[in-house]
Amino acid sequence: MPMAIITLTTDFGEKDHFTGATKGAIYSELPNVKIVDISHRVSPFNISEAAYIIKNAFSSFPRGTIHIIGIDSEINIENKHIALKLDGHFFICANNGIISMICAEISPEKIVKINIHNAIQTSFPVLDVFVKVACHIARGGTLDVIGKPITIENIKPIKNIVPYINEDKTKIIGRVIYIDNYGNVITNIKRKFFEILQKGRNFEITVRHYKFKTIYNKYSDIVNFDIPEEKRNNEGRGLVVFNSSDFLEIALYKSNPETHGSAASLMGLKVMDTISIDFIPNPVLSEKENLF
Repeated sequence: MPMAIITLTTDFGEKDHFTGATKGAIYSELPNVKIVDISHRVSPFNISEAAYIIKNAFSSFPRGTIHIIGIDSEINIENKHIALKLDGHFFICANNGIISMICAEISPEKIVKINIHNAIQTSFPVLDVFVKVACHIARGGTLDVIGKPITIENIKPIKNIVPYINEDKTKIIGRVIYIDNYGNVITNIKRKFFEILQKGRNFEITVRHYKFKTIYNKYSDIVNFDIPEEKRNNEGRGLVVFNSSDFLEIALYKSNPETHGSAASLMGLKVMDTISIDFIPNPVLSEKENLF
């Protein structure tokens, strides 16, 4: 059997003992396992941020990888624990919306509600429950042993993750779901969603009092390379792109939050703030123009 890989995505930060204790518990059960940290700097209890990170990281790992997601994981009557197999990967997390962003695009092969809690007294479920489940799977164990099957309809959605469209389909209102290390602002508007609604129309993106009428394919498209480098003034300019994950992103070119600021700081944006896109009807040709 190849060496198992277990990833960790949490809001534990880097100061406290939680991450180290979790890794120690895994190594105590599986000394030869490979543990990979995806992120421990998710904002506390930030479901949409965690969902965005795991969605864009998991597929780079080999199939069979086990992903522990430790965000808002305390069990209660409204926040149960689940484990699922999806696209050859295993996920262990709370049923609080984190996994819904992935499930919206790929149907899980199997989902179970974890039911081993009676045998474990815990106030630290990532350490005591999620680690047990992950090590069970890593040894070749099945999901049926640790939980009762449920359907995808039982997966909780993330609130406000779907953009709003007005009745005549001339406006999209999206929300900020993630702010990256550069202060770039990622929204919940995906390229395919935008293009289906756009239908070739011009548009205007409104972010606070800033207006954008162009979406670039990459950040450097904002640069006119015909101008000598010493005469360019592009750093810190605002732009909109579809990022590598195909989400609409508001950014500053070569943003540095420590020097000239970022899209988030300069535009005063935070997670769950709204941005709007207005589609402009194409001009109708007059009868005279239609004759030619």
